Amino acid sequence: MPVDGQSRLAVGGARLLRDGERVLVGVGTPNLAANIAKRLHAPRLVLIYESGVVDAAPPKLPLSIGDPDLVRTSLCVLPIHDLFSQYLQTGWIDVGFMGGAQIDRRGNLNSTVIGPYESPTARLAGSGGAADIASFARRTIVLMPHDLRRFPEHVDFVTSPGHPPGARRPNGPATVVTDLGSFDYDEDGEMRLVALHPGVTVEEVRAKTGWPLRIAPRIEEIPPPTPDELRVLGELRRQEEMNP
Repeated sequence: MPVDGQSRLAVGGARLLRDGERVLVGVGTPNLAANIAKRLHAPRLVLIYESGVVDAAPPKLPLSIGDPDLVRTSLCVLPIHDLFSQYLQTGWIDVGFMGGAQIDRRGNLNSTVIGPYESPTARLAGSGGAADIASFARRTIVLMPHDLRRFPEHVDFVTSPGHPPGARRPNGPATVVTDLGSFDYDEDGEMRLVALHPGVTVEEVRAKTGWPLRIAPRIEEIPPPTPDELRVLGELRRQEEMNP
């Protein structure tokens, strides 16, 4: 199975999840990542979907946060207001998966507009629960393809807050995983390259980042996906293709 950019994102995100954690899962690549982790190294991972589903154990990859299989296999289903006010905003969620159209050096995410807000070139889905997840989850993991459009010096709109200038917010963005490498945030709350996928160079990452990127003193090489990770990823993708 070829290791494409989405495979790197999904496997990289899965590896960051620990057994027993409570993770607020979105659709798309975060959904793949969480289900890989639950099937391999984190069987007690508590999958929580934004629709209010708690502790889901979907037998196949869910189509969306409203997939009936999530409800059928879950511990309970909460009103969305209760999920956010009584669980997320009280610190019960360990991990929030994030994504967006743009991210800047401080981890501010844009999923609202491209271009000026009053006359954008593209109007996107908006926040949904993203601003709350970025503000209240104990740590957040961002999964994004890496290119200059997505990593500008300044996002066009701050949908989800990152770290404030000169400081690192305790529950702010913790890790960014891209198809080029992995990033953390230093004491100043600025993104820093810490690891590269095989064959990727620091110069390549810098060329696709819209600001002078900070580099960790030692850059690790990210191990390629294992046969088991590729097997589970392939099974989940096939399930996704077979869904009507």
